[in-house]
Amino acid sequence: MPESDLPDVSRFVSTEWLAAHLGAPNLVVVDGSWHMPATGRKAREEYLKAHIPGAVFFDIDGISDLTSPLPHMLPSETLFRAAMESLGIGRQMKIVVYDTQGLFSAPRVWWTLRAFGAVDVAILDGGFPKWLAEGRPTEEGEAPYLPARFDAKLDTDWVASIDDVAARLADRSAQVLDARAAERFRGEAPEPRAGVRAGHIPGARNLPVSEVVRGGRLVDAATIRQAVKEAGIDLSQPVITSCGSGVTAAILWLALDTIGTPPVALYDGSWTEWGASDKPVATGPAD
Repeated sequence: MPESDLPDVSRFVSTEWLAAHLGAPNLVVVDGSWHMPATGRKAREEYLKAHIPGAVFFDIDGISDLTSPLPHMLPSETLFRAAMESLGIGRQMKIVVYDTQGLFSAPRVWWTLRAFGAVDVAILDGGFPKWLAEGRPTEEGEAPYLPARFDAKLDTDWVASIDDVAARLADRSAQVLDARAAERFRGEAPEPRAGVRAGHIPGARNLPVSEVVRGGRLVDAATIRQAVKEAGIDLSQPVITSCGSGVTAAILWLALDTIGTPPVALYDGSWTEWGASDKPVATGPAD
């Protein structure tokens, strides 16, 4: 689709735009690729073989709280600042994020950068698949970078803890929208991580990301609104997004943000934390 038809051009840039601006001062391109462990794919190895010229690699697992038993939880402000500055990513720069699946992990990087205070972050519409399909250039190896400054300040309101989720469901002050596949939500498919029960948070609603992403791109606003309605979510009330480990929850955040109803928070621990805790678990369709 042309850039004018994107859900919101302030959140996306087209491949045409990026190709025309590569190498521009104050622009940094970020490969935010990440893959589910079961796929066997190694995002960093793929980056080293081919990436958009000048792009740096954002390691979702590495730039995280390594003291947590949970996967890729948000790091401290100090760690995040150091990581961004080591990649040449400045808080005031124009940052364009993409991933190798089109639209899968890039929203998590987009959300993380914004949560820590980046002022101008966009996602490449269609991601690396579209870039490659158009025959655009790539390069291999590590990309060079220039020094940058990133004064990280985490907006803690954007992040929900397990107790936040439990409390807000109990007092009905927020809805939880789970991005996992329907079979996992209903508890019919095994969880990919050991020690995590199957099922969902009691009271949560389910909107698989496959309903809002088609062919590696976000669907149009009308389709997003219809999917959210069919999931049983009232957009006039607060929403917390969740998923398996906090990655695809950011896709739902992006989808809701593009239609003008951003969530109040993302549950960073998501089902990996809840399913391994002593919190109650529901199975079957949303109640």
